[in-house]
Amino acid sequence: MSSLLRLLLTKSEAPGTRNITRDTVALALDDGSEVEVVRVRDPRARRLRLSVDERGARLTLPPRASAVSGTRFLEQHRDWLAAQLRAHAIDDLVMPLERGVTPALPLRGVMQPLRWETGRFACVVRDDHGLVFRHTGRGGDAALRRALRDFYEGEARADIGAWLPRYLPTLPRAPARIRLKAMSSQWGSLAPDGTLALDLSLVLGRPSAFEYVLVHELCHLLHADHSLAFWAQVEARFPQWRDERDWFRIHGRRLKAMLRQLSGPTA
Repeated sequence: MSSLLRLLLTKSEAPGTRNITRDTVALALDDGSEVEVVRVRDPRARRLRLSVDERGARLTLPPRASAVSGTRFLEQHRDWLAAQLRAHAIDDLVMPLERGVTPALPLRGVMQPLRWETGRFACVVRDDHGLVFRHTGRGGDAALRRALRDFYEGEARADIGAWLPRYLPTLPRAPARIRLKAMSSQWGSLAPDGTLALDLSLVLGRPSAFEYVLVHELCHLLHADHSLAFWAQVEARFPQWRDERDWFRIHGRRLKAMLRQLSGPTA
């Protein structure tokens, strides 16, 4: 059971909700993916309740419900939750990657015009007019998707390399390594060994949102929780973090859907 769920966030409070506590647990689904569920302990709640909307999954617990009963409730409703998440999925926001047809690709919040050319191997490059997708004409879709993922990862690492130096002097240490991958629900994480993972789809959205996620995870080098002390560190380094958090609430699912459509589920 503990392998299915892990505590990710600690208590956070807002004015007028002093007795409401929130944290986040990750539930492993049968297809091998993981989904974050916001767990809310609300003194006004009278029963366990699981809901899904455009913001994601939410589990509400009444005051006397134990964490174990909440975990059991999630596991009992795993199939229902997976079905609801599929129903809320966004799969038709952008056209899929199609050789010689796709006219533009998202990058840093802008749809970049795309030209298709034949070449010795599949790759995506930038020029003065936008992006160029070179392909052999013989490789399958998998080769195109790999080339696109490689391009996006290179662009993301370039952004991280530009931002990181301004924050490292105020941190106790640098991340041990940085990984970029498709994440089903999270935008980033910091492992106990110092590995910083970031969602590859971040490079598709506006750069300020990407930078906020980087700063957020770097501040976990100072505080592993989401305490007031942690948020004070985020505030000191990135005062506009609330604007970016709100941006993710509106555009986040679209961002993940675009990466999934363009580069496949194994990005």
